[in-house]
Amino acid sequence: MDDQSNALPIVSTDPEVQASPARSSAKPLGTCSLIALGCPKNLVDGERMLGLLRDAGWQLTTDPQEADVVVVNTCGFLRSAREESFAVIEEMLKLKRKGKIRGVIVTGCLVEKDREALLDRFPEVDQLVNLFARDEITQAAARIQAGLVEQRTVFQPASVVPLDDRRRLRVTPRHLAYLKISEGCDRLCTFCLIPHIRGRHVSKPLESIVEEARELVAEGVRELILVAQDLTYYGLDLAGRPLLAELLRRLRELPGLRWLRLMYLYPMHITDELVEVLREGEPVLPYLDLPLQHISDRILKRMKRRVNRRETEALLAKLRESIPNLVLRTTMIVGFPGETEAEFQELVEFVKTQRFERLGVFEYSREPGTPAARLQDHLPRRVIRARREHLMAVQQEIAFEYAQGQVGRQMTILLDQPYPERRHVFIGRTYADAPEIDSVVYVTGKHLQPGQFVTCEIVAAQGYDLVAAPLDEQPAG
Repeated sequence: MDDQSNALPIVSTDPEVQASPARSSAKPLGTCSLIALGCPKNLVDGERMLGLLRDAGWQLTTDPQEADVVVVNTCGFLRSAREESFAVIEEMLKLKRKGKIRGVIVTGCLVEKDREALLDRFPEVDQLVNLFARDEITQAAARIQAGLVEQRTVFQPASVVPLDDRRRLRVTPRHLAYLKISEGCDRLCTFCLIPHIRGRHVSKPLESIVEEARELVAEGVRELILVAQDLTYYGLDLAGRPLLAELLRRLRELPGLRWLRLMYLYPMHITDELVEVLREGEPVLPYLDLPLQHISDRILKRMKRRVNRRETEALLAKLRESIPNLVLRTTMIVGFPGETEAEFQELVEFVKTQRFERLGVFEYSREPGTPAARLQDHLPRRVIRARREHLMAVQQEIAFEYAQGQVGRQMTILLDQPYPERRHVFIGRTYADAPEIDSVVYVTGKHLQPGQFVTCEIVAAQGYDLVAAPLDEQPAG
């Protein structure tokens, strides 16, 4: 579960996306809306589809009830995410039955997983477009407008070359963007469907990533967030060795880029060279998202994580000692088949000892088609739920203490957006906070704007979140 899916619709905060004009036609082909579910990697796919639709002549709207065609970009990672996707599809089909919209296109990971079975469940869906056919979204939308029903599925095989994510219409705030550096995954973790859904690992060429990043920075992006199924695996298929450190050195040279954040790093292939790059400071942030999943050697072996407790503790100690002001985010899975009470307590004590600044906990989900689903000794759901609640309570105390420890510090805050219905209050983040995942900072000031970096004093902690006052309301850079 290195894929931090939240299975929530992502709505643009950028006014340009609220009613994006068609570029290639004086008269739009029609009006289209996209609902993006799941992780940032899925969001990049959705933004690519939005860009293609815009360039083909479609008017875009964030309100599905104003659209002729609605695209539901689904998540299929976990049962809960699939249920969310099913609910959104059904909601859009209800609008279609009422005559509010003309057609529904379903794309994304759920299509890749279930394929034509989705049409059996939802026969009113007009078009299915799988992950690797996302660039044919404009043809699928055109068929709906033309009333053509002969072809309802567009499936392409997993790509042996990385997908091109340029020409996308970003729905994130203008000052931040996700940059996907590879597709797929070669890991064979027993609980995970990602290799089955997204295929084998394929790295983007280094030069093409740098060029894409350069274009994003030219558009006003100040924070670039690198994402992949496994960042540390980047380059192994290109050069036979990890190339993430080399990529970071190239990206840090881009004028105008202030923050470069790393998400989804498998604990293997974190090289001395990579640690040295992280030591060098901004724009590369001392923030690492390092999903560990467990610490018991037996459970890690059953998960096929290919690491053990000794190696994990050595890596964490090395990172803490080498990188000043490091913030570590991780995720854990509780209730994996056969997890004993003693092994769960081992995990609890590990979390208490390591005191991760950011930590999320997944309840193990039995996913058909995974090796773990065939294991013996699956635990009762009530036990799994109780273990998650216990570990989250342990982490909450750690996180609250960390937040309280920031009070009195001077920190640079990146402002994301105004606080709804509160004048002169903004929602921002420190370097320790990834958007949509981690905590936020509430900043009050009269001359603030989204995308500013503001030097603040942290004046209070409210649970996980912070409250800050600007020391100088001019941008910090």
